[in-house]
Amino acid sequence: MTKPTYYAPTGGVPPQTQLLTGRAVFTTAYAVIPKGTNSDIVTSRLPFWEQTRCWVLSRPLSGFAETFSQYIMDVEPGGGSDKPEPDAGAEAVLFVVQGELSLTIEGENHVLAEGGYAFIPPASDWSVRNNSKNALKFHWIRKRYESVEGLPSPKAFVTNEKDVAPKPMPGTDGKWATTSFVDPADLTHDMHVNIVTFEPGAIIPFAETHVMEHGLYVLEGKAVYRLNQDWVEVEAGDHMWLRAFCPQACYAGGPGKFRYLLYKDVNRHMKLGSFQSS
Repeated sequence: MTKPTYYAPTGGVPPQTQLLTGRAVFTTAYAVIPKGTNSDIVTSRLPFWEQTRCWVLSRPLSGFAETFSQYIMDVEPGGGSDKPEPDAGAEAVLFVVQGELSLTIEGENHVLAEGGYAFIPPASDWSVRNNSKNALKFHWIRKRYESVEGLPSPKAFVTNEKDVAPKPMPGTDGKWATTSFVDPADLTHDMHVNIVTFEPGAIIPFAETHVMEHGLYVLEGKAVYRLNQDWVEVEAGDHMWLRAFCPQACYAGGPGKFRYLLYKDVNRHMKLGSFQSS
């Protein structure tokens, strides 16, 4: 099995000689944030994080995607946070794309290498450190957890992509597969963060049109992706941000695998607006 690769941004500032024309686009149905936009100019700093900056790829926007935020955290050696999450109602997934993450959840210590994955329930006591001599970069996906009376909150867990077998989509000969870190039938979870893999030539053979919001960060390879009525080229390091019901499809042209980290909201009733009965 070929060892997976994970694209991580390098920052920097584009030269004055670079053309302004790029692939970035924001529409009413989707956004494409190319890897080249993740420069030093657009980083953010967060309260109670030391020696750390981040790129914000997604955030809740009214009338667009409203359920989640997604950051790429860039932590220098010795950096991190003992108070990372200000919202006690937020759950999180961390996914390491470069370096080594030292994570403590409720007093239990874990070390996550590249491909490392952690789920952190709401109201958890957790902290993050880069105890190595090299840069640490990881995705941090946050969602306000929707509790359901009679269902317990999901439990924290830590794993690595290499320890989770991908599940092929039916009728694809394994050319389209999903690495699921959570059992889809587990209703305690209201979000899934998976890895989707396409072999060269594999496709999504119809325009998926559904209620789930998406964040898709390309970890490896390139493809042509259908977003609403447009076909766009995407490559490792690009981020696609989709609102509910945005039609989507994919053609992975190769020469290597096309893989992305996928967020979606799941397993809950649709919230109804306020109204007055007559």
